[in-house]
Amino acid sequence: MPDKDTPAAAATHDAGSDGAESHFQSSPFYVALDGAFKRRGMQPAHVCDLRDAVARRLLAEYGAMFLATERLLVPPCCVFQSEEGVAQFQQQAGVYEAAFGAQLIELQPVAMEALLAACDEAARSGLTITPRGGAEAARRSYADTLRLWDSRFQPALEHWTTLGKLAGEEAARLRSLAPARQLVEVLTLEEQELFFSKDFSKSILYSVAAPGASQHLSLLAFDVAEFQEPEVRAVLGRHGWHQTVRSDLPHFTFLGIREKDLPDIGLKPIAAHGQQFWIPNVN
Repeated sequence: MPDKDTPAAAATHDAGSDGAESHFQSSPFYVALDGAFKRRGMQPAHVCDLRDAVARRLLAEYGAMFLATERLLVPPCCVFQSEEGVAQFQQQAGVYEAAFGAQLIELQPVAMEALLAACDEAARSGLTITPRGGAEAARRSYADTLRLWDSRFQPALEHWTTLGKLAGEEAARLRSLAPARQLVEVLTLEEQELFFSKDFSKSILYSVAAPGASQHLSLLAFDVAEFQEPEVRAVLGRHGWHQTVRSDLPHFTFLGIREKDLPDIGLKPIAAHGQQFWIPNVN
């Protein structure tokens, strides 16, 4: 069976856990999420331990995918812990492969059908929708998420050590930790404004996904090269592809739901960098 572990396995519960958990569970997003899980026969507590602050944070950042149409399979956990768990889930979800130029892109079948329909509509208007970053624009493996995590984690350790904000011994300790524990420690450092994004200006979660938490593992995410074109974004939206990860500009998530219905499933619009994102409404 796929992994059902969450960061709670490596993290301690936050001091204000009861109040924070209660607030989260009363949010429009969680109310919708709870209903979505129950319709799928899933137990929310088995997907994410809401007593854990990191689990709540990951749901708030990436959790829109769990509200996708029931024609799709959603992950059984908010964080996969192994390659085996990811592979088993992806096999169960089904994989549809299509060529975009020289690149082979893989998504869940319903998601791919919607993407190809969006490409056809765009082409009729003289527009293109192509992958950004090659095959990695869609399906990813657990190893891919570890590699991408390290591409931010390691340079940030060097950066803050060079600036004298982090002791060399502490950086070495962080490197020795398991990925789930690294995530907990990084988020704690970011509370002190020691950020781990590519330019060290914002949270690492706005730069790469936590290991095992990427929406790309669900086969429901696609990075679009033409993300800056408003009409391309509009075409994708008409076919159920929406931007659900704040500040990840090329990243689109397939929900299979019309934009006008997104508030009804617990998402809210925010504007950033000239684009509109639909993120979990946890306030």
